[in-house]
Amino acid sequence: MSLKDLVGGSLAAERPKSLAEQSADKLRDLILLEKLPAGLPLNERELSELLGTSRTPVRDAIRLLEVEGLVDYIDGRLRVADPSMETLSHWLMIQGALEGLAGEQACLNATDAELAHIASLQDQMTDLAEQDDGLRRFELDMAFHSAIVAAAHIPPLIETHKQYNTRLWRARYVSSQRRANRKQQMAKHQRIVDALLARDAATASAALIDHLRNAIGNIEASRLELQAAAGK
Repeated sequence: MSLKDLVGGSLAAERPKSLAEQSADKLRDLILLEKLPAGLPLNERELSELLGTSRTPVRDAIRLLEVEGLVDYIDGRLRVADPSMETLSHWLMIQGALEGLAGEQACLNATDAELAHIASLQDQMTDLAEQDDGLRRFELDMAFHSAIVAAAHIPPLIETHKQYNTRLWRARYVSSQRRANRKQQMAKHQRIVDALLARDAATASAALIDHLRNAIGNIEASRLELQAAAGK
């Protein structure tokens, strides 16, 4: 028996984050919370002053966020990415297909402990459903979906899902703050959990695809509400 088997896993220390990664984390949160709104022009000097660091880590952070689809360049000018509803819909369709596959495979491959963890995340979201801590509820929501994908135990699926999930963070965060159909969303989550616990692959897959399809309409409604509030 190896030492990892004996102690139940690896105890490897986490690699400290570089300045670029720390800067990317801070900027990602600001974009997610709409403190840096979609379409806002950015420049390295102002970002360096904001983060209290030199331009080199900021430049590297921008590259990381560009890969994630959170910033982009229009006519050579850096800005917070503002994907069209059509683009978001396409990303969500792919995300739905990925999560549908993940739900199916999680029913086959997940451990009982992994399924219990997913159910626990749903319970925590339910407890926060009527509270104002929108960021914490959203973090639990993203952890819920990521845990399902991880429970499928298919590395390429996990990596591809992560890429699309990051691109959709801001849009999904904004839509998650709507109270209009929060109870409906919690009911959809519970349906997913029930299917996973029953290891009903077909129902789990269909429930996840339906949930992501519904997110398209929710995000579109959120964008319209924000535009109306801004007088556009």
